[in-house]
Amino acid sequence: MKRNIFFLFSATLILVLSSCGSQSSNYDSTVNGEYSSKTGWSYNDPAQGNFVVKDNFQQETGPGLVLIEGGTFVMGRTSDDVLYNWNNTPRRVTVDSYYIDQTEVSNLDYREYIHWLRTVYSDHHEMYVNALPDTLSWRENKLSYNDPYVNDYFRHPSFNTFPVVGVSWEQASDYCEWRSDRVNEFILAQNGYLPDSLGKTKFSTAAYLAGKFEVNMNVDAKDKDDAVKERVTMEDGFILPKYRLPTEAEWEYAARGIISPQDQEIVLGNRNYPWEGNNVRYSDPKKRGLMQANFKRGKGDMMGVAGALNDGGSVPLPVDSYEPNDFGLYNMAGNVNEWVLDVYRVLSNDDVDDFRPYRGNEFITPKNKDILPYSFVERLQGVAIDTAKYVIEDYRNFRDGDALTLLGQQDENVSSTESMYKEDHSSVSDVTRVFKGGSWRDRAYWLQPGTRRFLAQDKATNDIGFRCAMNRVGNPQGF
Repeated sequence: MKRNIFFLFSATLILVLSSCGSQSSNYDSTVNGEYSSKTGWSYNDPAQGNFVVKDNFQQETGPGLVLIEGGTFVMGRTSDDVLYNWNNTPRRVTVDSYYIDQTEVSNLDYREYIHWLRTVYSDHHEMYVNALPDTLSWRENKLSYNDPYVNDYFRHPSFNTFPVVGVSWEQASDYCEWRSDRVNEFILAQNGYLPDSLGKTKFSTAAYLAGKFEVNMNVDAKDKDDAVKERVTMEDGFILPKYRLPTEAEWEYAARGIISPQDQEIVLGNRNYPWEGNNVRYSDPKKRGLMQANFKRGKGDMMGVAGALNDGGSVPLPVDSYEPNDFGLYNMAGNVNEWVLDVYRVLSNDDVDDFRPYRGNEFITPKNKDILPYSFVERLQGVAIDTAKYVIEDYRNFRDGDALTLLGQQDENVSSTESMYKEDHSSVSDVTRVFKGGSWRDRAYWLQPGTRRFLAQDKATNDIGFRCAMNRVGNPQGF
């Protein structure tokens, strides 16, 4: 009897241990493509409700983007704070997986945008004008002969692949929103869900999903079966998430390009630059002595000596110059600074959450389902936000929280950001944004991903550009 009890106990123990040691189970959480495991009703069956379900769906990578697998890293400075700003104290945070442009947005990319505005909104010329880069930013240096760049840099085809500059944070954000609509319009048209009028319509993803945009009633039969609907919804997976500016944490994580050895979950130190080592020159014998980025080497030295130019660029260079970092991204140091999504605060690293840290949330929510989201088109036209139609929640300022502009009403018991900083005449405000990365006219110190500076979101300079990002939905490890 004791022997039987012993064997029973042993068998039970083995079963328990094997269950605890495995993260798998017999339950299949994936969609089987046939029927619901909870109700028994069939999927994709017109005879049983025609509930359309995508099986084992994975997000497609949008044009120009690279998938960045998220993780934990130490955000902030990696060397002495030579300016004693104390605005980038190191802190461990986690960013989720996301996509980011492999290169900076080029002059050619941005000219495509303004061409579309001029063509589609020909009756609203001010929208085209409002989107144009500030080419007069090349006159920032009053005693420098930069006038040729005023006329040539943005327009001349020789500069097609050079990064666009003279673009404000607001203009960069509008470009991201426009790009979202153009990519989704192209995807829908390619799959037969829109009339063949690409590039000629005022297509809006939000309007389409709200059922307020024309659909193609003659969808190609080869792209449809009996279960497919005439109008695509978010559940069908065709629509990509919005392009946007990367958050400061996402940009810094992507710039460092630190990837752990497979399955080891370790990071041996941090990086001062987007490449290994503390030297701004290549260590590869084939390129030894050449600079790894486009920056200002010293006073009066923008590109080196004739016959042996050290970085090859007196102003910005093509967006795919130099070697990419370990994520495959170009010019994450030097060339041009880049706008990021965040509102600037000195102590953001102490305030923001440690998961997907970001300061700048401003939620503009329609009060009625029939009202479309406030769009970049309205912003370009100068249409003010109607607080009778929208609920506005503001989280840009740490002290104000959502009380600042909730329902468009100022909370009299809470000081606004402007009054908070009025006494010390600081440049900090709710419309001051962060830019990072260093540029063609910056010293090597600013090439470090942890450094940060700020500028009003409606201002532009000849050394600030941008790149776009996009959320990753679903599996963070991708395909």
